Amino acid sequence: MAGGAVPKFSNQAGAREIAIGVKEFTCIGANPPFDHPHIYLDMGSEAEIVCPYCSTLYRFDAGLKPGESRPASALWHEKLSA
Repeated sequence: MAGGAVPKFSNQAGAREIAIGVKEFTCIGANPPFDHPHIYLDMGSEAEIVCPYCSTLYRFDAGLKPGESRPASALWHEKLSA
């Protein structure tokens, strides 16, 4: 994703599919410490992609902003230690 950070998404809730506002992203599976290897995925010209580790179906939704997902809880925020 040129010019910005690649967003990370998780499927802690076990959703059948997750709608996202980007075509390039990282899937982490469940939330840490139960995450799988963080894998970069690129939909290219397609509108959906399946994560090869956790089988989550991600669908691109042009109505969502790059930092948005449906469900909203799928967007992963790194926790910074002080």
